[in-house]
Amino acid sequence: MREVEDEEGAHAAQMISLPEQNGHLDLRDLKAALARMAPNSRQALVLIVIENLTYQEAAAAMNCQIGTVKSRVWRAREQLAEMLGYTGSEIGSDGVTLAAARADSWTV
Repeated sequence: MREVEDEEGAHAAQMISLPEQNGHLDLRDLKAALARMAPNSRQALVLIVIENLTYQEAAAAMNCQIGTVKSRVWRAREQLAEMLGYTGSEIGSDGVTLAAARADSWTV
């Protein structure tokens, strides 16, 4: 390896690395998949996973039993995983995807 003089920064300016756009496409895919879900499933998933409510709080907000919320969240995760080409265990409560999802506002 050799050192190159670059007082003006011209050589360094040519050495750029463009960011990957996968995160943007993944978020777009996530938003599209959520939009295709049944409203009750989407609401349960958003309240629990994105809004970080407890099952009890989500049940109160949805005016239903805790068990109903749990089953809706489970089914919603499975459906979301299938739409995005993952298994349910892969999608789980993926912190990276959820952090990106929190950047936008979701209507439930």
